[in-house]
Amino acid sequence: MRILVVEDDRKIAGFIERGLREDGYAVDVASDGETGLGNAQVYEYDAIVLDVMLPRRSGYEVVRALRAAGRSTPVLMLTARDAKEDIVRGLDAGADDYLTKPFSFDEFLARVRALLRRGGARRQEQLVYADVQLDRLRHTARRGRQELDLTPREYQLLEYFLLHPDQVVRRTELLEKVWDLQFDPMTNVVDVHVGHVRRKLTAAGGPPLIHTVRGVGYLLSARAPA
Repeated sequence: MRILVVEDDRKIAGFIERGLREDGYAVDVASDGETGLGNAQVYEYDAIVLDVMLPRRSGYEVVRALRAAGRSTPVLMLTARDAKEDIVRGLDAGADDYLTKPFSFDEFLARVRALLRRGGARRQEQLVYADVQLDRLRHTARRGRQELDLTPREYQLLEYFLLHPDQVVRRTELLEKVWDLQFDPMTNVVDVHVGHVRRKLTAAGGPPLIHTVRGVGYLLSARAPA
């Protein structure tokens, strides 16, 4: 799942971004309201974490513009303000939840998960292919009855494959979508992590599901490519 963080405090934004990535989410960060609004209008996110006091556009203005444009992406507003009128103003503008700073990251994650359960970018909560199941809210995956012990990056890789079954996925695409990196022809980071996922799927039983398409990338398929 992809989350947009709009926060102008670099330390707070970095703290949130690192924590979300460690928990297996893909994250985009914007440091002002205008940029955040532009990202939210162009890309589909499962949730938006939005500070109130932002340069160029306030969080209130951003969420109001999103709702006026018909965007229903869940929004968690962050602010140092805890006055009742500020909370009411944020919720009336269209926010789904409100968290005041400072906050514990465990509480923050719990609130994010609660927002994601409400729907986010009309995404499926469960991804299933053959005998593999992935729960995008609980961040768990299993093959048959056996739960897969995946790192956050391996989880993201499997999620991407399950979103594109029976399609050839290029290495450059995985670098961009899973690592947020531009293509580096010398890196083997994709091959290493795909190898880990493939071995864990095989160890759980059943035939191989992730196949190498030589010179191109990978294919998630219940049938070996010709």
